[in-house]
Amino acid sequence: MLCFPAGRLYLPQTNNMAEELEHVKCLIIGSGPAGYTAAIYAARADLKPVMITGMQMGGQLTQTTDVENFPGYPGGVMGPEMMEDFRKQAERFGTDIRFGYVSAVDFSGPIHKVIVDDTKTILADTVIISTGASAKYLGLESEQKYNGFGVSACAVCDGFFFKNQDVAIVGAGDTAAEEATYLAKLCNKVYMLVRRDEFRASKAMVHRVLNTPNIEILYNTEAKEILGDEKAVTGVRVFNNQTNEEKDIPVTGFFVAIGHKPNTDIFAGWLDMDDTGYLITNPDSTSTKVPGVFVSGDAQDKVFRQAITAAGTGCMAALEAERYLAAKEYQ
Repeated sequence: MLCFPAGRLYLPQTNNMAEELEHVKCLIIGSGPAGYTAAIYAARADLKPVMITGMQMGGQLTQTTDVENFPGYPGGVMGPEMMEDFRKQAERFGTDIRFGYVSAVDFSGPIHKVIVDDTKTILADTVIISTGASAKYLGLESEQKYNGFGVSACAVCDGFFFKNQDVAIVGAGDTAAEEATYLAKLCNKVYMLVRRDEFRASKAMVHRVLNTPNIEILYNTEAKEILGDEKAVTGVRVFNNQTNEEKDIPVTGFFVAIGHKPNTDIFAGWLDMDDTGYLITNPDSTSTKVPGVFVSGDAQDKVFRQAITAAGTGCMAALEAERYLAAKEYQ
């Protein structure tokens, strides 16, 4: 009888060599609030989770400055610092955190095959996907320069910092309309830059925007450059795409609301997703159509997209993974 170390599986190869494959109970893909929370719960349940962080360890919050709406930080916290706290807590309970990226998956069998960094294969009884979503930006150099210093892709996250100030928001869909009205409750004036001569938002949302007195809509208008003093945003240079007329608008905040792109391309063909790429889970669950594969955070949430809601679904995914594995033991 051959005995091998626990957690390792050796498969015969055609060249008479043996390829060593790692076999884990729970593999977590992604390291934002959803991934780290899933890791904390999975580790405490003795699932011995392995986390593949992705190329941006900690997710989008590592590019955020002040976070003031996450419970437990009464004085606020810097985004990178908060994610470092998450990481330490996950490691404290035994999560094996590895920097790298998942390049491919194979969910065809009862044991899930995950390729890491194009080279290493991991076999997993359960997989928790927490790859998040990335906000779409305009692509302006000045936009990236002041990202986190007046430029934001989340009005709910950062609107409070611009209370009683003038801000601009770009976008014409439901999200832009909703965030513009949210900002209007906090800010003195909201300039809404709409690229065409009409909105893409629903009639109800357009009606709400039109009936908010401190929102000024600039149709056929695009941002050309974010203006600043090297420390923070001081304005935005816009142009009318019909007349090419340019003007500078003094604002201290610039919000981008042109959509998000979920980081889910590698799961195409294996899991159900909507037209935008958000993964579809079963009702009232983080489970997918593939048994043993669960999704948490912004990879499946296109409505709320908050750190606290992502963390909540990370908890749910780990609990469901634990129950899935427990049920299999008794089958």
